Amino acid sequence: MSKPLYNSRIIDTYIKLIKRKYSYINIGDLLNYAGMKPYEVADQGHWFTQEQINFFHERLRKLTGNADIAREAGRYAASPEAIGVMRQYILGLVGPSKAYEMFGKASTKFTRSSRYESRKIDGDKIEVTATPFEDVREEPFQCANRTGFLEAASIIFKHEIPHIEHPECIFKGDKVCRYIINWKKNVSSTWFRARNIVVLLLSFTIVITLFVNVWSVVQILLPFSVVVVLLLTLIAELIEKNEMKTSLDNLWNSSDQLLEQINMNYNNALMANEVGQAISRQTNIDDILANVVQILEKRLDYDRGMILLTNRDKDKLVFRAGFGYNDEHFALLKKTSFHLNRPESRGAFVVALREQRPLLINDVNEIEGDLSPHSLAFVNKLGSQSFICCPIICEDEKLGILAVDHLKSKRPLLQSDMSLLMGIAPVIGISIRNADLIDARGRQFRSILKVMAASIDARDPLTAGHSEKVTEYAIGICSELGLSGEHREVIRVSALLHDYGKIGVPDAILKKNGILTDDEYEIVKAHSSKTREILEQVSFEGVFSMVPEIAGSHHEKIDGSGYPNGLKGKAIPLGARIIAVADFFEAITAKRHYRDPMTIEEAFHLLREGGGRHFDRRLVEALISYYNKTYACDTPQAVSWK
Repeated sequence: MSKPLYNSRIIDTYIKLIKRKYSYINIGDLLNYAGMKPYEVADQGHWFTQEQINFFHERLRKLTGNADIAREAGRYAASPEAIGVMRQYILGLVGPSKAYEMFGKASTKFTRSSRYESRKIDGDKIEVTATPFEDVREEPFQCANRTGFLEAASIIFKHEIPHIEHPECIFKGDKVCRYIINWKKNVSSTWFRARNIVVLLLSFTIVITLFVNVWSVVQILLPFSVVVVLLLTLIAELIEKNEMKTSLDNLWNSSDQLLEQINMNYNNALMANEVGQAISRQTNIDDILANVVQILEKRLDYDRGMILLTNRDKDKLVFRAGFGYNDEHFALLKKTSFHLNRPESRGAFVVALREQRPLLINDVNEIEGDLSPHSLAFVNKLGSQSFICCPIICEDEKLGILAVDHLKSKRPLLQSDMSLLMGIAPVIGISIRNADLIDARGRQFRSILKVMAASIDARDPLTAGHSEKVTEYAIGICSELGLSGEHREVIRVSALLHDYGKIGVPDAILKKNGILTDDEYEIVKAHSSKTREILEQVSFEGVFSMVPEIAGSHHEKIDGSGYPNGLKGKAIPLGARIIAVADFFEAITAKRHYRDPMTIEEAFHLLREGGGRHFDRRLVEALISYYNKTYACDTPQAVSWK
């Protein structure tokens, strides 16, 4: 294993740049890819290997899409933001020549890969040499990083990039990397120097004239000298003021840019927070996506936007939600899918998801040659001119794409637009992942319930499917009443398990053809209490905590003549009253060992007779209404008499 060569401060500078300009990048994932730990970066005494640096740069270049990211990081490392106000002040006092010497010494402290030396060639020119140690092999991006650093160092003093020659480079076969940095002198200093020279010359001339006692010449030369000196001083000071004004303007612009960046980051954080709050209470993917596109349409300055998600097999991207499209385009989006398992697929959506990096295109015509015929035809049909697409990732799982576009390119899309969307995409990803997990748990929960219900019904072929049929009728009543989805789900679970206590009833009684004796009937009646007792052992949570009580009360009657507790009227849970109507209707319209099924008309008649005594009249009418709407085509005519 290679030895540690690079101080953690180098990576820390990269991370500061990422947070400032590429906020959408997950720093934890980036460090993990390079085999680095956050606490190692924070520890300024920690050192990383060349392999770790290589992995870090490779991954960062891929995520940013910036092939020159190392040079950009070098410039940032020497920027006032990175070195701090105090260091900038000290460097401003010593001047660029001395500052480069200091930079060279500092660089040697932060890397064990190369030895740095600096040599002053002239007042405005200096040579910096980086000599790699014999057992170290650097990479080309590290040379670019040094170049960026040397460029930015001069910007601190001159506010413009210096001229840098690179006559020797180890990546061209030389033994060292040698840089010659040359920067322009201030024009004002040249004028001040000219003034000083004129002062010296005129002073010398006046002294000589006095020495030879040519007083008339002195009288003429002295006022002329004063005028010339004053004129040169005035010109020099005017130029110096202009230079200072330029420097102040640069500082002002930098402050404006910094303030703009701060406001942008703040607005991006607000947007991500708003999206997070809007979807945090949603557990259904369609509801999540509907909320997201509503916020994007309201808050963002884009013509259109869409969300594509991977299918269950993770081999296709399919349209799930969008805004700003006309009916024709919506129809196109809904029938179009993008294959993820084809190596030849070169569409922007597929590439962005496959490589887990955002794409910003301001002119679709520039990428026509890179698109497959399928993708090109899709873009042309949508009429897109510029677009951004960002991958939706959660815990390294590729979930989909968030994309926005302009039809007429009313304004160019910017890096800040991409940063904003990449800040929103992870929030969407987390919500989708949570919704998937909740949905998976729900499917598992429902399948267990069905197995439990079927295990009772399966004891007798004649009652097979009874629980599911009762559940259907119970949910039908809920629909007629307009109950919320939450209430329906509780009643659905209770209906599926309402007879679970029959597991304790012997087959001889359960399947008896004749009339039950009083003792046998008491055993059958006990199934309600057993249902509640058994279900109370299940860890039902939230609204589902009512399931045992509802399921165990489905034989209670409005007049109090039911069992097991003789509850009356509204003392009986609504869910139990609904299941009582559904259970009675299903039982008398199905064949049993001791009788044939009744007709629907007879069943409705008995239900209405029991209304107000055994059953809630409102629920009886709700069942009849549901049945007529659902099964009208299966009977000669819908039953409507009372």
